[in-house]
Amino acid sequence: MTFSWTLIWQTLPMLLTGAWVTVKLTTISVALGILIGTFVGIGRLSRRRAISAAMLVYVDFMRGTPLLVQIFLVYMGLPQLLGFPIPPYVAAITALSINSGAYVAEIVRAGIQSIDRGQTEAALSLGMKPRQAMRHIILPQAFKRIIPPLGNEFIAMLKDSSLVSAIALEELVRKGQIVIGRTFRPFEIWIAVAVLFLIMTLTISRLVAWGEKKLRVGD
Repeated sequence: MTFSWTLIWQTLPMLLTGAWVTVKLTTISVALGILIGTFVGIGRLSRRRAISAAMLVYVDFMRGTPLLVQIFLVYMGLPQLLGFPIPPYVAAITALSINSGAYVAEIVRAGIQSIDRGQTEAALSLGMKPRQAMRHIILPQAFKRIIPPLGNEFIAMLKDSSLVSAIALEELVRKGQIVIGRTFRPFEIWIAVAVLFLIMTLTISRLVAWGEKKLRVGD
């Protein structure tokens, strides 16, 4: 059986539709993950043990359990408690965002700790409150330093988002499965899916490198 380029071209529009869903899922999830992770990362450094302990439990649970299990918990487990079903798209974004938030939290925590403590002390000596010092002095510098690991998190989430195909959300991998079910040609389709993922990850890598250079990270 020969490799069919015609099949790939015929199914490419459908796969591209799935790729667009993958990009949207990843972008929304990482954006929410950054928001969650920023608060959790700051909470990890709190002097209040109850807050830091709660944040640590969250981070350890999300990083220590499989993302697929977390997706099933949100999609199948929560409806049992809430009494109503959760749409696959909402469940996917929820699970991916909460998972991403745990990894971003550790990135943010490390970024904050990399800033010289003398800058915080200087800000406090000028009359700033701790929250103001964190918001205006520490976080802007920390975020410049954590751009590379945030880019890696985006790439990792882009690939991990394929797991939502398990709840029948028609992103790129699910679209590939549908096409294979119709054509019975898995080799060509999985090659096409892999190439599309490669194009997306390489594009993100180049954008992160450009952003890193633009902001002169590390100067």
